[in-house]
Amino acid sequence: MTRTNLARRGFLFGAAGLGAGAVLVGCTSNEPEAQNTPQQAGNGQGANSEPGQPVTIGFSAPAADHGWMAAMTINARASAEQFSDVTLNATEGTNDVNQQIAQVEQLINAGVDVLVILPFDGKALTSAGRQAMDAGIPVVNVDRVFDTPLAYRTWIGGDNYRMGVNAGNYIATELKRQNVNNPVIGEVAGIDSLPLTQERSQGFKDALEQQGFSVGPRVAAEFTPESGERQTSNLLQGAQNLHALWNHDDDQGVGVVAAIESSGRSDFFMVGGAGSRNMMTLIKEDSGPVKATVLYSPSMASSAIAMARLLGQDKGLADLAEHEIPAEVTTYSAVVTKENVDSYMDVGFDS
Repeated sequence: MTRTNLARRGFLFGAAGLGAGAVLVGCTSNEPEAQNTPQQAGNGQGANSEPGQPVTIGFSAPAADHGWMAAMTINARASAEQFSDVTLNATEGTNDVNQQIAQVEQLINAGVDVLVILPFDGKALTSAGRQAMDAGIPVVNVDRVFDTPLAYRTWIGGDNYRMGVNAGNYIATELKRQNVNNPVIGEVAGIDSLPLTQERSQGFKDALEQQGFSVGPRVAAEFTPESGERQTSNLLQGAQNLHALWNHDDDQGVGVVAAIESSGRSDFFMVGGAGSRNMMTLIKEDSGPVKATVLYSPSMASSAIAMARLLGQDKGLADLAEHEIPAEVTTYSAVVTKENVDSYMDVGFDS
């Protein structure tokens, strides 16, 4: 699984779905009378969505300074409110590493049952995660991973490499459908120094190469609308011929779309990244360049709270045979198109 200390953005299962249902597994006994007798798979199974032992969950995340990060906190709070047996103790979001460490320490001292931590910097917050684990408080590490598994009980986050792969595969398939030969494919990346950007770009490049294509003009922005508009304008000025464009991030995509509209260009289509409601609306309208976006959905925060609740109640995932919550959960970067956009609007966020 590809993970990075500074990775951000995710989607897998909704909070309610984590606790529902019971899993039956076939018995492995060789006794004839037992061969067709299903057995329930341990204490992790059962109607986990039903109210159980009260659990206090501490939550710490960076400041809600853009759409995706704001949605992470919104989703975490909404998920906690769904459960009558959960009390959420959330700190004020901060991008000050020392302040976030202090906030986590306050949650530890307050005696929360489980901690959900989306660190501003995974490496810097590792010691705080270990402190909680050493105190017997399970930690759900969200997206930006700590330096060691000793700092968390389970990790949930997105797959940056596959995000690029799926964007590349969609673009290649669409260009082949249009019978375009030797296409020029542009890329508006995020911050190039971040491993997450490098992984997304590598996945994009690998997918295109597998299809016989290559990445053409490429610029790097800064995950902001302003930088997206500026860098896309530069790319378009230098690329008079373009067939497709992948933008890594839907927050900066607001500026990317603005730059395309200002240019008056209509000779290419665009694919976004992360899954904002804004981009999904443009996809549904199908009146401009945006034809798809690749999810890195903040619904992972909902799933993190749901898993923290089950950890606090000593339960596993009801739909899995294992007794325990998995140590790692990687969300999937589905491609949202006009054909399926309605089924993904519920996980969209406001850029």
